[in-house]
Amino acid sequence: MSDSIFIGQAGELAISLLPKLANRHGLIAGATGTGKTITMQGLAEGFSEIGVPVFLADIKGDVSGVTQPGKEHPKVAERVALMHLDDFKFQGFPATFWDVFGKQGHPVRTTISDMGPLLMSRLLNLNDTQEGVLSLVFRVADDNGWLLLDLKDLRAMLKFVADNAAEFRTIYGNVSAASVGAIQRRLITIEDQGGDQLFAEPVLNLDDLMQTDAEGKGVINMLAANTLMNSPQLYSTFLLWLMAELFEQLPEVGDPDKPKLVLFFDEAHLIFKDAPQVLLDKVEQVVRLIRSKGVGVYFVTQNPTDIPDSVLAQLGNRIQHALRAYTARDQKAVRAAAQTFRDNPDLDTETVITELGVGEALVSLLDEKGRPQIVQRTLIKPPKSQIGPITDSQRTVLMSNSLVAGVYEKMVDRESAYEILTQRAEELAKKQQADEVVVAQAKEQAKAAQPKAAGRQRETPMEAFFKSAMRSIGTQIGGKLVRGILGSLLGGK
Repeated sequence: MSDSIFIGQAGELAISLLPKLANRHGLIAGATGTGKTITMQGLAEGFSEIGVPVFLADIKGDVSGVTQPGKEHPKVAERVALMHLDDFKFQGFPATFWDVFGKQGHPVRTTISDMGPLLMSRLLNLNDTQEGVLSLVFRVADDNGWLLLDLKDLRAMLKFVADNAAEFRTIYGNVSAASVGAIQRRLITIEDQGGDQLFAEPVLNLDDLMQTDAEGKGVINMLAANTLMNSPQLYSTFLLWLMAELFEQLPEVGDPDKPKLVLFFDEAHLIFKDAPQVLLDKVEQVVRLIRSKGVGVYFVTQNPTDIPDSVLAQLGNRIQHALRAYTARDQKAVRAAAQTFRDNPDLDTETVITELGVGEALVSLLDEKGRPQIVQRTLIKPPKSQIGPITDSQRTVLMSNSLVAGVYEKMVDRESAYEILTQRAEELAKKQQADEVVVAQAKEQAKAAQPKAAGRQRETPMEAFFKSAMRSIGTQIGGKLVRGILGSLLGGK
């Protein structure tokens, strides 16, 4: 097929990926420094050349070089000559940069509601009880028609549910104050990691990821992940959300001649690390069914064992770079990786995995009937674009000329749960204040209506004279008695 994506050379045999089978997903694995990133860059170029948009996570920033033509290099020239690539020429490819934090690319955002309780629980690392409370909060918001857009909306809803726990208990079940407090604390952690920048509007329009340029080349969308990787939970949850959104929004297309979009998830082990079974089941379902939406998913990781078996079974196209077997555990991993390939009688797969050099890989792709081909030791083609990162000034120019320049830069904060609950609280406070004023006025009126106690009558001059005389006589008698008593005590005469 003329539009096949050339991967590399196995002796005289050209190893190519068939576009109509590219949506059967794939795996790129290998130890650090064995060439996984270069292979991913070369595949992205291949998809772009046949008009397929690509989304990939740029972990170290070095894939950004795909936007610039490559430069002459002895090793590249040697590889090109060895593979007889007569039509090989250096070129750059169209790209759009994205960044959750909005620094190295256009801001990419979603909302709390779009994320849903399952992924939010994953992001916040909640236990079953806390996840139940969070699901309750989402349900209450849905029942009242209140939007959950950003973190302050979720905080307001948590407080509202906690304050009215007795009311919701009979409808939704118990609301644990301890669980609400734990979720609130987790939200602070996520906010400190920059999660508040992810949850906002405008939300990423998935159509903006599926663009081609004037020449018909697919745009390579790169997510700047060098900073995002400092928050692995945030990184993995975002990728899961993206895959889930594509699955829910894209129409069924069956098996197209080529994919509508291809995703490359680098450091894929983070997606599955410590994930609850319910989430793993969801990922397996999405990976299995998203193929019919015309989307191919390629996981990039160090070892195939990083991927759950249920997901690994869905990955038909496999590129395995070298693995190291320094320990018994490493040897077991090598053996497991070798067993995932269709055997080649001329190749000792288990031994070769540990002997592969940089830029070499064991490759097994699907044939025209969807069957895995026998594994081949393959020299991977060099990329046509620049190997290594671009400069900050180059990135700035590319962002300013991007198809989505100025679309996502300004954050929008429309009325949602926070604003509604704040307004309700203000109205309630005003009503309580008014009620207190009414009660106080009623008390004043009641007090004023009571009859006043009779005042003390003024003494007449005669009464005052007699009272004064009696006080004087009493004083004189009392003085004498005191003196008499003291005198007897002291022996006075």
